[in-house]
Amino acid sequence: MNKNTIILSFIIASRFFGLFIVLPVISLYSHELEGANNVLAGLIVGIYAIFQMIFSIPFGAISDKIGRKKTMFIGLIIFIIGCLICANANDIYTMLAGRILQGMGAIGGVATAMIADLTSEKDRAKAMALMGGAIGLSFVVAIVSGSLVASFFGLGALFYISAILSVLCVVLLWFLPKETAWQKQDKIPFKEAFLSANLNKLYITCFLQKMLTSSTFMIIPLSFVNVFHKNSDDLWIVYSVAMFFGFLAMGVGGVVGESKGKSKTILLSGVALFCLSSLVFLSSNYYLFFLAVVMYFIAFCLHEPIMQSSISKICKARQKGLVLGFSNSCGYFGSFLGAFLCGVFMQANLHDEFLIIIAIICVAWFVMLKNMDNPNDYKTYKSTSLPKVENEFIIDINKKDDFYLIKYNRAKLSEEELKALF
Repeated sequence: MNKNTIILSFIIASRFFGLFIVLPVISLYSHELEGANNVLAGLIVGIYAIFQMIFSIPFGAISDKIGRKKTMFIGLIIFIIGCLICANANDIYTMLAGRILQGMGAIGGVATAMIADLTSEKDRAKAMALMGGAIGLSFVVAIVSGSLVASFFGLGALFYISAILSVLCVVLLWFLPKETAWQKQDKIPFKEAFLSANLNKLYITCFLQKMLTSSTFMIIPLSFVNVFHKNSDDLWIVYSVAMFFGFLAMGVGGVVGESKGKSKTILLSGVALFCLSSLVFLSSNYYLFFLAVVMYFIAFCLHEPIMQSSISKICKARQKGLVLGFSNSCGYFGSFLGAFLCGVFMQANLHDEFLIIIAIICVAWFVMLKNMDNPNDYKTYKSTSLPKVENEFIIDINKKDDFYLIKYNRAKLSEEELKALF
């Protein structure tokens, strides 16, 4: 794997690390801030996400115009400032201001788009698997270390770690190659990014997966301490065991999803486990609670390496930044809504009702994905000429250097049938 993919995977993983490292404890520790309550604690978890949602789309669109590196530099600087404010916050409102700035540095979709830009169709699955693996590894390290570091050094230390990693990302940007532009072609209408039924289903998947993530990380620490009366300093043990199984699942998901072409199957399996874990969380038995945490982590780790890769396979090449930015926006809106609604339901003592609603949503989600095309069926054919006949299963055509890149759905148009159109 080339150094560009490794650098970009590190940048993406470090951004997720900054989100993940505070998730296990922020709902607990934010109650210690002046002016805090359950609703504001939920807002602290989710406000980061709502601003990521707002800014991911313009950052993605801008990166399609001025370049990925410049856009990432701007986003990283904003994120660093937000981390430093959070690290020094003594009241809930200063923490909210810092989390807003963190959210404004919305470059996850831009970095993912650059990985897709710099890899060939042949190597893209490996590159996306590496990116997914890096995200999964950041998830493991962040979840385990977050609660442990916070128990010794406090919540502020977690934000300082995120700031230091982001400074390193700024340095690494300069080792990435100069970007080459697509040859001038007709502009793709903005609305094209939102007309694909398959892309829309993946946007919804990003939204729901992140909604479950933020709400689950409200439920786990608060249930651990308040329902089962465990010591918060021992929370890292639960996360460590769950992530061991999650990490194994991520390896299986990456191999089966990318190498075996079963991305859709992996996505469906993850949704089924999300549904099951939400129902098991209803139990008042500690060991079943532990099992629900493990099932949730397995589901998350099955999904995470696959979603962005699936979107990049389906979208038009010259709208990668916009599409991946919008998918990130959907995910971050889900993060905001999940944390906020969970806080509202818990404040009203409707914990069980919330989990039942989540299970019902998961059933509808499963049915929706069941009717989606397999992202692995989208392939790119390289040609020095254009097809003489139009075909509805040709998804995208782009000119780069002296050849054309033609994306098509092989489940509905075979390569032999495509060649016959020339």
